[in-house]
Amino acid sequence: MVSLLTHFSWTWVGLIITEGQKGLQFLSNLKGEMDRNRVCVAFVKIISNTILSAILHHQQHNFLTRETPPVNVVIIYYDSDSVNSINYNIEKPLVTWRVWVTNSQLQADMSGKNFILGSFHGAFTFSHHREEISGFKNFIRTATPSKYPEDTYLALHWFNYFDCSVSDSDCALMDCMPNASLAWLPANRFDPAMSEESYNVYNAVYAVAHALQEMLLQQVQMQPVGRGEQMSFSSWQLHPFLKNVHFNNPAGDQVKLDDRRKPDAQYDIVNLWNFPEGLRLKVKVGNFSPHAPQGQRLSLSEDLIEWAMEIPEVCDMEMCVKCPDHQYANVQRNYCFQKSITFLDYEDPLGKALAGSALSLTVLTAAVLGLFVKHRDTPIVKANNRALSYTLLISLTFCFLCSLLFIGRPNTATCILRQTTFGVVFTVAVSTVLAKTITVVLAFKVTAPGRRMRQWLVSGAPNSIIPICSLIQLTLCGVWMGTNPPFVDTDAHSEHGHIIIVCNKGSLTAFYCVLGYLGSLALVSFTVAFLARNLPDTFNEAKFLTFSMLVFCSVWVTFLPVYHSTKGKVMVAMEVFSILASSTGLLGCIFAPKCYIILLRPERNSLHGFRDKTRSGGKKSYQVQNRFA
Repeated sequence: MVSLLTHFSWTWVGLIITEGQKGLQFLSNLKGEMDRNRVCVAFVKIISNTILSAILHHQQHNFLTRETPPVNVVIIYYDSDSVNSINYNIEKPLVTWRVWVTNSQLQADMSGKNFILGSFHGAFTFSHHREEISGFKNFIRTATPSKYPEDTYLALHWFNYFDCSVSDSDCALMDCMPNASLAWLPANRFDPAMSEESYNVYNAVYAVAHALQEMLLQQVQMQPVGRGEQMSFSSWQLHPFLKNVHFNNPAGDQVKLDDRRKPDAQYDIVNLWNFPEGLRLKVKVGNFSPHAPQGQRLSLSEDLIEWAMEIPEVCDMEMCVKCPDHQYANVQRNYCFQKSITFLDYEDPLGKALAGSALSLTVLTAAVLGLFVKHRDTPIVKANNRALSYTLLISLTFCFLCSLLFIGRPNTATCILRQTTFGVVFTVAVSTVLAKTITVVLAFKVTAPGRRMRQWLVSGAPNSIIPICSLIQLTLCGVWMGTNPPFVDTDAHSEHGHIIIVCNKGSLTAFYCVLGYLGSLALVSFTVAFLARNLPDTFNEAKFLTFSMLVFCSVWVTFLPVYHSTKGKVMVAMEVFSILASSTGLLGCIFAPKCYIILLRPERNSLHGFRDKTRSGGKKSYQVQNRFA
């Protein structure tokens, strides 16, 4: 129960406990666990046995009144067999707007007019997890008064629900609906699921049978029985065998009657629905397993939970439930309006700005590529490895274009393409930066013609980094797409009055693997570039590569916390902005200085100017530039 409180951040809770040893022990354990999790107790109400007895005889006793400290969450623990009237002794206005958490299925009065108020609509109940009993559903479907004439319970149900009349002579049922079955009855009249009490009786029968078998085997071994003799024993002799009995029942559940030897129980969390009036559904919304790892013991499907709600402004209505997910309440909270569907559209100002920026940067990158191709034989282009520069510019072009996949109405194709394209093209870009950086380092390490590093440099070995790194990223994306790919989803809660169409990433683990691999690659590129930043810089780009990767890493490190703190369209816009910002950082830091020399300082981009500068930079710098060329 405390794990449920902490999951929803409920820290101010009231307690209602039935009197008795089990109730007091539960109270002690609960308060200790609440203290450890910093959950405060607003009040504790103990229901004495005398009060409970009065309640069961429909005598009013208000143990929860307006003077009780106001809380939104109340935990009720009881170990009584019948709690039909627990709701009658809570003032009805105090029932609404509260979340009730109980330790067992409610056995509420089925005929109350104000069932929603009086039966804790929306309550959470914790019941022991158990497997389905084989044959029980068939038993419910086939059980009839004629088949079990001694069962007055069945006769009463047939009389009440199947239009039966009673014979004057022997009080037998007659003229009933043909082929009637309990399975026909709605849930508010008959619950076909096996109750905890019935399940306990079921286990008790098997426990007695196992204990009898053990006792009889022991007696036969100690005192053989002669032919025709009958074994006799007293009932008290069965007790030690019952205490020690343990077995697996036909459903597969382990049964032990000794409390000290019982395994930690697993619980199903059930939410009680009763809107419209008479629905009375008990819906499993989660479970708690003490055997699971810490932090994973509680599992909830929050989309299945129904919450109680009161709207006092509505005439002729005392209660209503919240509007469906596709609707929202008006200001007066008396009518539900249809939510509008929205997404990061090209028509939105934000969408227009991002799309315009992406296209402008794409054109700018293409222009830089054209400029480099036009001046491909000049020293500044040759000195910085033309092939890698072309590869980087082409990959940056696709980086800018892939951001357009995040804008517009999502569909299955764009949801898959946006993540895979993003991962692959950015891997190509970052691995190209890494290859350029390693090329610079190797070039300055070469001092003798026979060294192995010279062979690596001449053979273009650093260029192989690009296909290798890209193949690893393609493998990660392939595993992602093959196991749990992205899909179109809706978000009805981030923006009031709107349903946002989004791309659910499918497997978050795979998404963070792709992002983590890209981040690791960027960190390696930054580290290598940083270590090479002080090498002679006559047309080499060690410092520019260092600064570009610093900008790139800064953008994506900032992206993670901001991304997780936003929702809906803003989350998508944040991802698009990060793509554009990091790509612009690479484009500007690496290529802007070269474009400046090509366009504004052409005298520095000639063989004469190149040699003049290399003489000032030293002989080794001159040799390196020749190797790049």
